[in-house]
Amino acid sequence: MYQNIIRELEAVPGGPEVLTDEPMSRHTTFRIGGNADVFVTPRNIMQTVEVLRIVQKSGFHFFVIGNGSNLLVSDSGYRGIVVRIFRGPGDIRVDGERIEAEAGASLSAVAAEARESSLTGFEFASGIPGTLGGAIVMNAGAYGGEMKDVVKSAKVLTREGEVISLTADELAFGYRTSIIPKEDYVVLSAEILLKKGDQDSIRAKMKELQERRITKQPLEYPSAGSTFKRPEGYFAGKLIDDAGLRGFRVGDAMVSDKHCGFVINTGKASASDVRLLMRKVSDKVYENSGVHLEPEVRLLGDF
Repeated sequence: MYQNIIRELEAVPGGPEVLTDEPMSRHTTFRIGGNADVFVTPRNIMQTVEVLRIVQKSGFHFFVIGNGSNLLVSDSGYRGIVVRIFRGPGDIRVDGERIEAEAGASLSAVAAEARESSLTGFEFASGIPGTLGGAIVMNAGAYGGEMKDVVKSAKVLTREGEVISLTADELAFGYRTSIIPKEDYVVLSAEILLKKGDQDSIRAKMKELQERRITKQPLEYPSAGSTFKRPEGYFAGKLIDDAGLRGFRVGDAMVSDKHCGFVINTGKASASDVRLLMRKVSDKVYENSGVHLEPEVRLLGDF
């Protein structure tokens, strides 16, 4: 079924890694998920563009991921092609108060580069376990900062295979959203604009935020971070706690007793466990408070 496109992908100059029947549990921070039919990892931005153009024209379903930090993949896996855009700090360049980075760069690596260059404004993202591309897609944020505060522009690939540049205004950032998923764009790179600061103060701020995360978040368990979006005027974790759901579990999926906004994998939780727990939590919170919780984690596959 996929033989022709696999051959075409393997023929891309430089040879992206192409795997078949790849367990998605290896590629999500939840450590959950069945197999993807085809799993492709480009090795650089030129390969990324070529791989995506091939996949777009193939007619097969496809999905682009970073390091899988905000993703729940079904137990039956994904019938299609997963393209993984995730690499290291070599994709980051500093020019004055600007940082240019490819979509696969981790947020922690971008933050470290900003710190070493005495640039402030990106500290909030230093502990978010995701990639720059994924963070732009959902306007990721923490501790009072969001990507919309620092992103000046982004290069994206359109569904027609064209590379275009979008300004911050054109990215249309909102709460945990942007124009990217609405238009089926794929982020390739971004320009971040920061300010000159004191390196010791930046380092201290990053350390403070990391200590807050360690103290308040269940980082010792696999999870996808905040499971639900923050309803306007409320905090999801408090609503869940007030509904008496601290420690509530379905199989090995559990509402963290350390931070009720996190659903964690305490052992061998299945995607079905997590999804059922999410539904039960949402129903109970609505029954208790009249507030509807929307998932922040993205679902991939058949649920």
